[in-house]
Amino acid sequence: MWSCVVYNETDENVDHRLCQDFGLILSVLSLIYLVVCFPVALCYNALLVVVNLSNKVSMTMPDVYFVNIAIAGLVLNLVAPVELLGPSFTRWPMWDYNNEIYITLLILFNISSLVIMYSTTLLSLDYYIERALPRTYMSSVYNTKHVCGFIWGGAVLTSFSSLLFYVCNHVSTKIIECSKMQNKEAADAIMMFIGYVVPAVAVLYAFVLILRIRKESTPLDQDSGRLDPSIHQLLLASVCVQFVLWTPYYMTLLVHTISGMPGNRANGQHITTYYFLHCLSVLLAFSSSFAMPLMYRKMNKNFSHKLQRLLKKLHCGDQSCPHERSTVQQVVT
Repeated sequence: MWSCVVYNETDENVDHRLCQDFGLILSVLSLIYLVVCFPVALCYNALLVVVNLSNKVSMTMPDVYFVNIAIAGLVLNLVAPVELLGPSFTRWPMWDYNNEIYITLLILFNISSLVIMYSTTLLSLDYYIERALPRTYMSSVYNTKHVCGFIWGGAVLTSFSSLLFYVCNHVSTKIIECSKMQNKEAADAIMMFIGYVVPAVAVLYAFVLILRIRKESTPLDQDSGRLDPSIHQLLLASVCVQFVLWTPYYMTLLVHTISGMPGNRANGQHITTYYFLHCLSVLLAFSSSFAMPLMYRKMNKNFSHKLQRLLKKLHCGDQSCPHERSTVQQVVT
């Protein structure tokens, strides 16, 4: 919880002023995010999901992964206002919440982070497979949908494995089973390894393979069944953005895992700085739900056509549109 009550408010020392300044900065940044980024992220994530699901026939393998990332972004959008308007991010919280709500928000945040990171990772690997073996259909839309289902299942299972440590860290020590598991560092270590280290190694390996195959031009490069070349730029941009926005959060988990949280007042300035950087990293992680749909909208050439098709379909209703009737007549003749 962001609070400066541990300092003597009548004593204008450096630690108290630093805490007040950090709290003000977080409050302003949280307000800016909620006013600007939150509504844009909510609209564009929902639009990305609706447009692609309404054009299932024309969906490609990357589209399925980006829909999966957009759904995780919507979950982050649900968590963001509750978190940013709470006592952890602002000096003037609109509400306070108990340990149960805190744990629920944390689990939803962790599930979303795992889904986003692993969707980005598997997108990189499937892109390599599609470039190397374009006609094997190993990375088909059908298979990708099942893979995304496994991603959500794995994210939930992983989050609940660390959930035990978070729960036991907030319940009474009278429970014997939990008294031995009150170790938040262990939960952070699980999330750090599974949520960041594994995806980072897999993405690095996938990029090495992609760079190797791009240097070896083959006749298959002219195959019309291959993915749009712009997908490579979208993949590179999405991977870079995701890791840039999520790395600070996982680095704060690493710091907490290695050193733990100092508990004495002699390290009060370090505690304040750590909590400020941690809250700032969470704010950057929330920003991923804002950046990804905008990037997809800008760099995916087919999205505009899908959106226009959906708008025409909504405008025409149940009746077939004039352009569709003319197309059918041309086909018949």
